[in-house]
Amino acid sequence: MMKVKIYSDGACKGNPDGPGGYGTLLQYVDKENKLHEKEFCAGYKATTNNRMELMGVITGFEALKQKCDVEVVSDSKYVCDAFNQHWIYAWMKNGWKKSNKEPVKNKELWERLLKAMDGHNVTFTWIKGHAGHRENERCDFLASSSAKGSELLDDDGLSMYHS
Repeated sequence: MMKVKIYSDGACKGNPDGPGGYGTLLQYVDKENKLHEKEFCAGYKATTNNRMELMGVITGFEALKQKCDVEVVSDSKYVCDAFNQHWIYAWMKNGWKKSNKEPVKNKELWERLLKAMDGHNVTFTWIKGHAGHRENERCDFLASSSAKGSELLDDDGLSMYHS
């Protein structure tokens, strides 16, 4: 399987319900040891930071054309801990309820992410944001720039890549 890294970041100005955006960077090294990169970003009129963190990762997975070994690298504890701490599996088992019996926020995006991840071998790596990590800084720039863009989308979380 091809090895891919998905770097992702989300931003929201005036969280919650302010303009936001995500930035995603896909990387893989081909058989000739050449690095390939592809960037994705979009901005939304009114959203939350957590929705943008999820959309960045979703967009990376939805761009993959074959099953891969994927390392997701993100400064989002929300996204990384959901998998690394196994929260998401407890949420699903409990009918998308948290341990306090409150509904899980962004359920439709979590389900979309799980669908996009299906068949891939996935690991999540948390990194500290704003710490000079080249790829994370690039994703932060894309996310923040998208949040300020002139062509912001409605935040239904589905409009850009839903087929």
